[in-house]
Amino acid sequence: MVNYGIEDKQIVTYIQKLRYSEKSEHTLEKYRRDITRFSKFIGERQITKELVLEYKDSIRKDYEPVSVNSMLAAVNGFLKDLGYSNCCVKNIKIQRRIFCDENQEITKSEYLRLLATAKSRGKERLNLILQTICSTGIRVSELEYITVEAVQRGKAEVSCKGKIRVIFLSKNLSKILLKYVKSLGIKDGSVFVTKGGLPVNRSNIWREMKCLCREAKVDSSKVFPHNLRHLFARTYYKLKKDVVRLAGILGHSSIETTRIYLLDSGKECLAHVSQMGLVSMELSV
Repeated sequence: MVNYGIEDKQIVTYIQKLRYSEKSEHTLEKYRRDITRFSKFIGERQITKELVLEYKDSIRKDYEPVSVNSMLAAVNGFLKDLGYSNCCVKNIKIQRRIFCDENQEITKSEYLRLLATAKSRGKERLNLILQTICSTGIRVSELEYITVEAVQRGKAEVSCKGKIRVIFLSKNLSKILLKYVKSLGIKDGSVFVTKGGLPVNRSNIWREMKCLCREAKVDSSKVFPHNLRHLFARTYYKLKKDVVRLAGILGHSSIETTRIYLLDSGKECLAHVSQMGLVSMELSV
């Protein structure tokens, strides 16, 4: 069979198969977005290995290798489902990172400036969303599990990727969230909702966060929800030095994934090396 272009119904059918395999809604949306991007790229052309390689080269110009590989995973899975396994392409090889990019990681002081800016602008919901993500380590897609009932119990049961884990809410967080829902008359269900009563989504939060950057004097490249999760992980590890427990809190299947969150910056590594005292300034030349 020769396939020219991709029909919308083919994408819908594939996404439905993924749904039956119990992929999360967030994963389904990402796959739909990635496959649709690929579909627009090929247009009415015939699907060939050369064309898929051309697509791979095109997205490499605009995205980081990790993001490219994630997009390719979606496209490769779709191609296999269509019977085009011979058109699948390899991921980009990425050398294991030793240091984190300190210019991409948000610091505690920057986080606090974002909170202060949100408060000064009267963005109470955004302020509390930032505090909730950063003080629990949850994913932004898991905010819907922060319900009135969960806040009252002091813990939330989060379901992600077929796994359920318990997230504890500190007394201080529970206190301010209970005050918030009471002021809005929210008696049950998700704490963070839109004017229409639906749970807020990542795009709403991302846009609102970006609007705080200039006034808070924080580089916009650092400001996105997942970086708050990173800050939680680094802060927890410095306090407890327990990567196994941290992996469980974050919902990671592999400790290696958690370790990525905990990489030192190059500046920190240089400081550690300098403290070793293995260079003598008294040696004669």
